[in-house]
Amino acid sequence: MNLREIKELIRIIDNSSLTEFQYEKDDYKIFIKKEGKVLKNKYTESVEKEETSGEALFTEVEEPAKQMEKEDENLFVVVSPIVGTFYSAPGPEAPAYVKIGDRVKKGDVLCIVEAMKLMNEINSDVDGEIVEILAENQSIVEYGQPLFKIRKV
Repeated sequence: MNLREIKELIRIIDNSSLTEFQYEKDDYKIFIKKEGKVLKNKYTESVEKEETSGEALFTEVEEPAKQMEKEDENLFVVVSPIVGTFYSAPGPEAPAYVKIGDRVKKGDVLCIVEAMKLMNEINSDVDGEIVEILAENQSIVEYGQPLFKIRKV
């Protein structure tokens, strides 16, 4: 593993909900442990536009699962728990896991987000109907980016 790959791994773990990560191969071992709350700069989030004296302002970021409920109480938004590449199907020739109008149950696989050659299945947290798919196949998604809207049943 080179320095660029290690930095990318740290960035991905930092932007994920993981608190610990361990990787061993041949003669090297990597162990990363996060402590404390995830913070994001207000300037990058554009949450508030305030005049400051140049010092960084930070706000606590909610975990993706807590950000999911939106204006409609029956509408559930599934967000990406990590930075990576969004795949709507298990393979290039395979049909998509879900499409608009499909009914899903809690635990059903909705898509895959690939990060550092690891395929991470994203599962539904609710029973419902797919109302909207917000990411395109093979597109890069960010931590906390909305992927699906599901109407709870």
